[in-house]
Amino acid sequence: MLKRISVQQLRLGMHIEEFCGAWVEHPFWRSGFVLSNPKDLDRILSTSVREVWIDVAKGTDVPPGTASLSKADVEEQVDSELGQLADLDRRRNEPVALAREVRKAAKICALSKQAVTSMFQEARMGHAIDTVHVKTLVAEISDSVTRNAAAMISLARLKSADDYTYMHSVAVCALMVVLARQLGLNNAQVHSAGVAGLLHDLGKLKMPMEVLNKPGKLTDAEYQTIKEHPLRGYEMLCNAPGVDPIALDVCLHHHEKVDGSGYLKGLRDEEISLYAKMGAVCDVYDAITSNRPYKAGWDPAESLRKMAEWAPGHFDQKVFHAFVKSVGIFPTGSLVRLSSGLLAIVVEQSTTSLMTPRVRAFYSTTTDKRITPKSIDLSSPNCREKIVRREDPAEWRFPDLDEMWMGSVFGEL
Repeated sequence: MLKRISVQQLRLGMHIEEFCGAWVEHPFWRSGFVLSNPKDLDRILSTSVREVWIDVAKGTDVPPGTASLSKADVEEQVDSELGQLADLDRRRNEPVALAREVRKAAKICALSKQAVTSMFQEARMGHAIDTVHVKTLVAEISDSVTRNAAAMISLARLKSADDYTYMHSVAVCALMVVLARQLGLNNAQVHSAGVAGLLHDLGKLKMPMEVLNKPGKLTDAEYQTIKEHPLRGYEMLCNAPGVDPIALDVCLHHHEKVDGSGYLKGLRDEEISLYAKMGAVCDVYDAITSNRPYKAGWDPAESLRKMAEWAPGHFDQKVFHAFVKSVGIFPTGSLVRLSSGLLAIVVEQSTTSLMTPRVRAFYSTTTDKRITPKSIDLSSPNCREKIVRREDPAEWRFPDLDEMWMGSVFGEL
């Protein structure tokens, strides 16, 4: 049985099933182990992690009467909160069909990767960032997002572990643009948010590659080194002529948390700007949904659920709720179970409700067999299917989920 407890309740002998926080926020690259080393306990207590999941069937339980939450309790609470957002969602603008935009977005992604790689390599050699080039690149990404946000966001998520450093910047740029529009910011502010997203992780260029891509657990010294990347990026941007002040702010403060447990300065809610709060959400979402050298990315819908669990202390609630609306409760690429027992991949968001995306059904849990893939528009008045829950791709081990939604979209052209 899984229980969620405070890190202050941790004791040696407990089996840590999962940390309640993104792996990018602490030095423990793995979970699913018995806590046997007192030094590991001290390290956990010294991080910004506030809660963990323990498996009492594999290790020591908390004392009787100790406050804790079961997995089912937490998931029910989070699903209820996310579900309430569906009733608030009424999109104002009809986007371009995903099938029309995805090819354009693919070209922009490829060109963006080349541009960011070149730009970052120049910065690594000590050359100033070309702010004119940055603005042009952000304008291209922003135009694609305006036509259909899911195309650029979904394609940017499908990065390889080797591409992560560069494509993460492209993905966060796109997410920042989408989120800024959802929050009702004006065009100039939207553009500034995109520039900030593109440059937020510039300081990673100053990090030792053997530490940045280390497949094992970071040492205390290595973790402290990684935590310096916001300052290193800020220093690099300060040397660039005409850099947007918002980009400086987000670069320096995107790892701050509203409860004051973030870094570098431990700023609290009102001390953190709106743009830095936006950067925190977008950075974490892309980080945990992407494949890394040391960990496979999580499913988009599962990632949102986990972020909702962390949200009270980690993210600004208004910003996080706007983010959920902008990407959908079941983002493109999510694996879901339908009321008929079919498994489906989310292909495109609905313009009417967060709960009724267009999906591609491909597997029957009744017969435990693949079926001929079929598209289902859950928002159609005649559709009797509905999503009953998310599914964990790790439990099903389908090797072609990303190819499935991409193939369905490209096949429509």
